[in-house]
Amino acid sequence: MISRKKIPMRKCVATGEMRPKKELIRVVRSKEGEVSVDPTGKKSGRGAYLTLDKEAILLAKKKNILANQLGAAIDPSLYDELLALAEKENR
Repeated sequence: MISRKKIPMRKCVATGEMRPKKELIRVVRSKEGEVSVDPTGKKSGRGAYLTLDKEAILLAKKKNILANQLGAAIDPSLYDELLALAEKENR
């Protein structure tokens, strides 16, 4: 009997599609209210997952999705960091 390992799925807050956790990037708000990118997916705090895709990141920025999901103000430099990660990932 072959047992298959379950792949953890997460929902992208911008596109609303379910994808494997490894394909998404986690943005986390700490208890202090500091918002940062969590590439490991293990930082403590309130997290939101986002597809590493330029269109998804720009949609999240335009509609202020991350601020609504995390309940904190998002620094514009965070979106620049996400876009740089998306560029690096898609090469």
